[in-house]
Amino acid sequence: MTRNTEINALITAVRGGLAELADPSRAPDMRRYMKSELPFRGVPAPRRRELGRGLFAAHPLSDEESWRAAVLTLWREAEFREERYLAVDLTGARRYAPWQTPDLLPLYEELIVTGAWWDYVDELASRRIGPLLQANRPTMTPVLRRWATDPDLWKRRTAIISQLHAKEDTDTTLLTDTIEPNLPDSDFFIRKAIGWALRQLARTEPGWVRSFVDTHPDLSPLSRKEATKHF
Repeated sequence: MTRNTEINALITAVRGGLAELADPSRAPDMRRYMKSELPFRGVPAPRRRELGRGLFAAHPLSDEESWRAAVLTLWREAEFREERYLAVDLTGARRYAPWQTPDLLPLYEELIVTGAWWDYVDELASRRIGPLLQANRPTMTPVLRRWATDPDLWKRRTAIISQLHAKEDTDTTLLTDTIEPNLPDSDFFIRKAIGWALRQLARTEPGWVRSFVDTHPDLSPLSRKEATKHF
């Protein structure tokens, strides 16, 4: 099977599978909730993920270039939002884990910047960028410091919440360096991200978080409320 045939077979199966699972009665509410320009098929997340697991197993991609191309085709040519969700799911498929290296940063950056909404960005930040950071600190740390001051809101949010699942392995210096430049930002998604990142760390490092909150009086009320939620 040629590379293009592999890619086309997977994409055709994804689109056909979503069409079979479509629930038009759900679709308008899903679109309204996400404030989405793209329409929805109306497929609930658990059924979409189940569909993806089955299709990714049934239509394996033989090399990294094919995998990237499939992700980008699903993403760029999506007619329904669930196609983009499945593109993100494909980036996390277990069989392709060996290809998770910093070389994927341009791919993830495109999905973050063009997705530009929390449903895409939060998954990519915590489940793709975060693990890349844990496995490649010398390469990823300076990247996330740059993203923390980028003009793009969603790259900044990604930098702030990239360590949500790091627990005791959180690099608190990096966390500080991603939060502090964003403290003056009045955007809801940045303020919520700051509070969320601190709240998660408070589960394992409550003393550090308490000290951070006490020494940063310029934390917004929203960030402070989130950070201290479990104190």
